[in-house]
Amino acid sequence: MEPPNRLRVFVSAKDPKSLHFELQKLKRVLPKIIVHGHPTAYRSVIMKRTGKSGFDLQVEGYCLREAMVTDGIVGRSTFSNHIMENLRYLGIEAARRITIKELESIFTSYSITIDPRHLMLLGDLMSYKGEILGITRYGIAKMNDSVMMLASFEKTTDHLFDAAVFGKRDMVHGVSERIIMGQQMPVGTGVFKLLMDYDRDIRPTRRPLLFDEPSSSGSAAIGRASVAAVGVAY
Repeated sequence: MEPPNRLRVFVSAKDPKSLHFELQKLKRVLPKIIVHGHPTAYRSVIMKRTGKSGFDLQVEGYCLREAMVTDGIVGRSTFSNHIMENLRYLGIEAARRITIKELESIFTSYSITIDPRHLMLLGDLMSYKGEILGITRYGIAKMNDSVMMLASFEKTTDHLFDAAVFGKRDMVHGVSERIIMGQQMPVGTGVFKLLMDYDRDIRPTRRPLLFDEPSSSGSAAIGRASVAAVGVAY
């Protein structure tokens, strides 16, 4: 009786001259035959966990949903580094978390230390629209409609010309726009503004002058005489 994990392949050619060609044909066909598993899983490797007990199964392919429901696989511990596949099956929050995790692994592999809050901010920026948008000219154009913000990234003249031709308006609320315009950014103390109530009848305060005092009448006369003398001389 054959073991359950062994396959036997028979060559139908009986002519010794065509046997070589039949074997070459089988070598090309056999790797494409799926014995058991998922068609989109090309390769699987069992890896020992670093610093922990147990093993992980790493699968190469696009089969996150199929892998999560496979018998013997813990679905809650299954993840994929394919961001769009996480977005499709698990939602935008899972795609955001995988984006941050992949960014962390890239910088860690090059021994670059970055504050995790910066990566979290980048992940929020790429996913706050409900879809994953790249930090490219097309992704940023979908993130914001501000002309000045788009012009600060790439193709400055093109964005300014388009805004002038189509009459676009920019409310200048973002950080990049405020920096370009030389205005205070709407963060921290720049969030609020101080306003004056003009409906109230408030008389403007007037500082008393030297000539307004009664004791300085002589000085005022001298001052007027000096001014008149200077005017005659002129």
